[in-house]
Amino acid sequence: MSEHYYNKKDLAKFSKVADFQKNLGDKFFDYYGEVFKDSELTAREKALIALAVSHAVQCPYCIDAYSSDAFEKGWSEAQMMEAVHVACAIRGGASLVHGVQMMEKVKEIAM
Repeated sequence: MSEHYYNKKDLAKFSKVADFQKNLGDKFFDYYGEVFKDSELTAREKALIALAVSHAVQCPYCIDAYSSDAFEKGWSEAQMMEAVHVACAIRGGASLVHGVQMMEKVKEIAM
């Protein structure tokens, strides 16, 4: 038994998520494949976006996959870390802006 839920070996089993619901799994993987093709954004640009989003949603499998993908597509370590900082800034800002809700509630109950 592992001491945590994350198991690096499970990333290689990602395609198996379709096993219990093939129809939906196939649709997801078709969509996923289309999303990451060159289009208005290049697959290279999408790899960097995926790396940042992976950190924002804190998915260790995605972080592993898109760290490799972004690096293999030519992004430097500094560019990759800057993308992580962008994700951090957006995530932190989202938490802070919700502070307005708290401030308004406190004003309401303090009256």
